[in-house]
Amino acid sequence: MCLYLIEAPVDHRTPRTSELLAAVLASQEGEKVAIGDLVNALRNRAFGIIFLLFGIPNCIPMPPGIPVICGIVLGLIGLQMAMGRQELWLPERVSRQTFSRSMLEAIVTRSRPYIMWFERWSRPRMETFAGPTARRLVGATVVLLGFILLLPIPFLGNLPPGFAVCVFGLGLVERDGGVILAGFFATLLGLLITAAMSWAIWQGAVAIF
Repeated sequence: MCLYLIEAPVDHRTPRTSELLAAVLASQEGEKVAIGDLVNALRNRAFGIIFLLFGIPNCIPMPPGIPVICGIVLGLIGLQMAMGRQELWLPERVSRQTFSRSMLEAIVTRSRPYIMWFERWSRPRMETFAGPTARRLVGATVVLLGFILLLPIPFLGNLPPGFAVCVFGLGLVERDGGVILAGFFATLLGLLITAAMSWAIWQGAVAIF
């Protein structure tokens, strides 16, 4: 009697962004999540996913102080990306900072439907804007966006830079040069909106005093 063994097909495709976010959430079992542990777990996929994880909180309601933490982490990660580093490093003080798993779950759950919609048409393309030189430029741009997140701009001040960071993150994970290019346009638009809001606040303060 002959026995035939049929091997199960191996999935060699690149995981989509929504799948990576779900895996990140599933890997965190404790009630608290350390930023350093999160970065170490992502390894070579860290840049795009970290941009997403720390960009999304600026686009949805979150407790006060979160944009400052996001801005610091994004600035440090962006600087290393601009320098061409492959492995990420964070200062011990930042690495030890923790946030609740429920917050991570809220970030992933709220953003996943929008990301899955985006994945329907996103694909690897326009390699020029997804190559090493473009990635360095993305890193430098994220440093600027991270600095803006540190500024105490009221109302929707955190939304424009946070949205631009998310666009960069999606483009990096999906290796979509078109989306990365859109991230630069989103950055320019965000800077214009932030500058206009800052000018309006300044004019209001001058009028009052």
